[in-house]
Amino acid sequence: MAKSKKQVQDTGAESLENALTRTEQYIENNQKSLTIIVLAIIVIVGTFLGYRKLYIAPMEEEAQSQIFAAEQYFERDSFNLALYGDGNYLGFVDIIDSYSPTKVGNLARYYAGISYRELGEYEEAIDNLKRFSPKDKMIGSVAYGAIADCYVELGKLNEAAKQYVKAANYGANNFSTPIMLMKAGMVYEEIEKYAEALKVYETIKADYPKSSEAREIEKYITRAKLSL
Repeated sequence: MAKSKKQVQDTGAESLENALTRTEQYIENNQKSLTIIVLAIIVIVGTFLGYRKLYIAPMEEEAQSQIFAAEQYFERDSFNLALYGDGNYLGFVDIIDSYSPTKVGNLARYYAGISYRELGEYEEAIDNLKRFSPKDKMIGSVAYGAIADCYVELGKLNEAAKQYVKAANYGANNFSTPIMLMKAGMVYEEIEKYAEALKVYETIKADYPKSSEAREIEKYITRAKLSL
């Protein structure tokens, strides 16, 4: 015989009551441990928020005021002064050392990497650019492309090609992506990986037909095909 609606409701209420009782019993038996866990969470969260507000925030503001002169030198292609300062204002190297936990310190790594590349100090450039954590897709693509440029200068062409592809795929866009793909293709040809070169050239043709790189892409595609 089927249970009546009231019997079902009574059974459900009894199960819920038992579950609540067990929960209450568990809390009672483990009250000390649970209190310690809750207090630990409060301390961790409070410490983190305090660290961000009382330590990082003032440091961020100070770093922002310090990087201005270095950025000005960078824009004027005065890369030595941008890196090492002029005696009155800090350069990117000192900003990285003094303000590394901040967003400005992170950005200084990007500037430093590009500056070292322009000065021909490719290992230093790679080291700084690899430590840079990009927040903007376009800047990230440029940074990875700059690493590839340095590998080319160092004669590490396999690494360069891979890095150009990484730069192209990082936040794909109509501006930097076809540029990076084109560079990758030319390096692949240099190391006689013509299938890979053909692949990136055909990607430019198919996905970025309005880019400047696509205007003469047919001749690169033909050359790669003939070299296979």
